[in-house]
Formats: sequence, structure tokens, C-alpha cells
Amino acid sequence: MPTALSLNELNALPEAEFLERFGGVLEHSPRYAEAVVAGRPYTSAEAVAGAFYRAAMGDDQHAQLALIRAHPDLAGKAALAGELTAESAGEQASAGLDRLTPGEYAEFHRLNAAYHEKFEMPYVVCVREHGKAGILAGAAERLGHTPEQERQRALYEIGRIARLRVLDLIGPDVESDRGNA
Repeated sequence: MPTALSLNELNALPEAEFLERFGGVLEHSPRYAEAVVAGRPYTSAEAVAGAFYRAAMGDDQHAQLALIRAHPDLAGKAALAGELTAESAGEQASAGLDRLTPGEYAEFHRLNAAYHEKFEMPYVVCVREHGKAGILAGAAERLGHTPEQERQRALYEIGRIARLRVLDLIGPDVESDRGNA
């Protein structure tokens, strides 16, 4: 992971460098970083995270579904094959999804399949805010949602993921962050 930037550094970055550093905040969707870079200067890391969330929420439903579908299955084939983005691999590891028992792996596989069958998209959750048991319980509960409820919930979770990724990329900036979070 690159060294965290101060807000002053972030606001002064050439556009190409900003896009390189922040292009992975929303999974395989660097176009949102293009919208965020255009909104500079930012006064807090939370403002940057909010800009990513607003960019995704302001997009049309087709683009939102593409963003949701860009996320990998939890403990899925991409994880087993080592094909996750660095961000996703670290996040899944933080929740222990890289160390599942055969029974846990089978349960994730079953829930992923049911989720895809019902919603035609992966189960998206901010795994850094949950443990394995909470992630599994959440998937089972969310299978009771309507497709629209689940699209909205997936976008909310993507916002949580983006927030944590942004906070990883921006270091504390006492002068700029004072009172603006």
C-alpha cells in the first residue's frame, strides 16, 4: 500500500497520480475517481470518502449494478485462485476469509450461489466491519430482501468499503481535518 497522503498532498496531486492512487477505491471502477478528483480541494478524508459514495449513488442504475458486479464473491473462486485486487485480498484476510474450514468454505459457496441466483450479483458487505459469523448471518438475512432493497444495501456497503479504503490512503491532517469530519 502506498504511503498515506496528507490532505494538502492529495489536493496538490497531479490528476494522473490521483487516479493511480485512488482508482481502486471502488472495485475495478476507476471512473469514479475521475469524478472525485474534479471535486478538489477537499477539507477532510471523510469529505473524500463522501465524494466517492455520492459519485456511485448519483450514477444510473445500470452503472450501479456494474459497480456491484465488479466485486468478487467472498471466499470465492477469485480468492482461491489469488486473483483478487490487493484491496479485496487484504479485506477478506482481515475477516479471516482466507483461513476457512472446509465447512465454512462450503457455507460461503452455498450462500454465494443462492445470492447470485436470486439477485444476479455478488453479496457485497464491508468485511472489515464484520467477522466470519456476522458475514454469513448477514448473507442469510439479506437473501430475504427484494432486488431493489438489496441493490440499495450493496451500494451502502460499497460506501462503507470505500470509506475505509480512503481512510487508509489519507493520513491524519490536523489542520485540514479540525471540525470537518
